[in-house]
Amino acid sequence: MRLATIKLNGAEVGGIASGGGVVPIGDVNERLGLSWETDLFELIRGGSLPCMAKWYAEHGRAEVAKLTSVTAPVYAPPYRHPTKLFGIGLNYSDHAGDLAERTPTGIPASFFKPATTIVGCGDEIRIPPQSQKTTAEAELGVIIGRDCENIERENWLDYVAGFTTVLDMTAEDILRLNPRYLTHVKSFATFFSFGPHVVTPDEIPDVSALKVQTILNGAVHAENFVSNMTFPPDFLVAFHSKVFKWEAGDVLFTGTPRAVQINHGDVAECGITGFEHLTNPVK
Repeated sequence: MRLATIKLNGAEVGGIASGGGVVPIGDVNERLGLSWETDLFELIRGGSLPCMAKWYAEHGRAEVAKLTSVTAPVYAPPYRHPTKLFGIGLNYSDHAGDLAERTPTGIPASFFKPATTIVGCGDEIRIPPQSQKTTAEAELGVIIGRDCENIERENWLDYVAGFTTVLDMTAEDILRLNPRYLTHVKSFATFFSFGPHVVTPDEIPDVSALKVQTILNGAVHAENFVSNMTFPPDFLVAFHSKVFKWEAGDVLFTGTPRAVQINHGDVAECGITGFEHLTNPVK
């Protein structure tokens, strides 16, 4: 199942991607006599998403396909107020080379971003006046589906609600002044875009086979496979569950093949195998 949040009649409502558009969950409930949460964050936090995904896989897909979809959806972020946005740095050796750094070993490089950085597909990325070199980084995002601590790698998907496309922005010129400025350079408004879709795990046969692409103005700047990450997603989810408590709706973004400098008038994209592209114009 592929879920999205769209702007409709002055509100942001959850929906199911179907037939090239999005069917609002409220319409699904009304037409099919169901009672799913219509807000994606509440759907995840409430724990009913696995049941919904099972229903959809067994017979809901055909039922939803018969309903009228919003065929030119205006996307919002999947949601706006997760407890944590947690990023992994330098998880591909090529990106470490961008910053003249070594790929970490043993313990992943990591950082938090505030939820005030969040925008959605189609929203503008704003380059801050303090930065002369801002970069965009395409990444695979993992949406945590259940509160959890101290889990093991082999069980990681039991705690995952889905996967999404991410663009993570960095004021790279400021970061080069001092690596301790990492939180500062990641925290400007519009510096985290995710969506448009959240794809449930049953739709992805092999996460490691996904190819992640950083795209600028329609041209692929860099690409690599999840299988080439230094720290793969299963490790990252389990490892950090032994550091802090994951909470449902947290977003883990897993590192970029390479960053690309963005300038006013550009269009940055994250492309991942089988996912709708995440696209943001740069102001």
